[in-house]
Amino acid sequence: MAYLELNNVCKTYDTDVDNTEVLSNINLSIEEGEFVAIVGFTGSGKTTLVNLINGLLKPTSGEVLFKGVPVQGTSHERGVVFQNYSLLPWLSVGQNVLMAVKEAFPNRGKAVWKRKAAHYIDMVGLTPAINKLPKELSGGMRQRVAVARALSMKPDMIIMDEPLGALDALTRGTLQDQILNIWGKDKRTALLITNDVDEGIYMADRIIPLRPGPNATLGPEFKIEIERPRDKTALNDNPTFKKIRNEIIEYLMDIGDERKSVSLTEYILPDVSPKHYVA
Repeated sequence: MAYLELNNVCKTYDTDVDNTEVLSNINLSIEEGEFVAIVGFTGSGKTTLVNLINGLLKPTSGEVLFKGVPVQGTSHERGVVFQNYSLLPWLSVGQNVLMAVKEAFPNRGKAVWKRKAAHYIDMVGLTPAINKLPKELSGGMRQRVAVARALSMKPDMIIMDEPLGALDALTRGTLQDQILNIWGKDKRTALLITNDVDEGIYMADRIIPLRPGPNATLGPEFKIEIERPRDKTALNDNPTFKKIRNEIIEYLMDIGDERKSVSLTEYILPDVSPKHYVA
């Protein structure tokens, strides 16, 4: 039995004008401890997919199963890191994480709450900023708080909805490594939604493209058979990396051209610009 399963999932939004099927016939299985990346065009329905998995939305048809049980609403078992940080601006770094710990472990005492919050803040390297407000932090630091907050709830699965998309290249690379280091310690099941092909290859065990909608569905999976830990600098000369990257880019460009021929919607291709990683 897969850890996460989506079986024939469809999601339709009803409007005054018509009904729009955003996702159609989504089938996905993720095993425990696996790191999967879904890459897709802007506006293809990636966030809708995340919200179905997290329980913020219900599928119009089909089912979402987590550990064999239908997903009914949100749960601490599935931690989410959003792109927009979602921090409470009037609370400090420590208070933002502490609030999540209290919610996840309501029967623990204050000493345990503080210890857990401090542990995860330290894990993302923010102990010196523990008393700062979000407005006093850079974008990368805010996203690290969001990661610490999600992890502090000890989720069985962590879901990341383009968490690094708004960051500069250097900060993005640093956070990629931090997330991988944290994931590597206990191999919690992870799902990364991204529009960066290279990021998906660097971080994931598998990449699955999301074909653009309406009626978006998942494309073929690409297995990333590159030994971990992966060296960003060495990837540029890795033949497996080059082969997988070219296959994914070719697939994305083909479906992009295909959609343009049948739709007036302008789809923004995922980031496929060459990356020159530095150590």
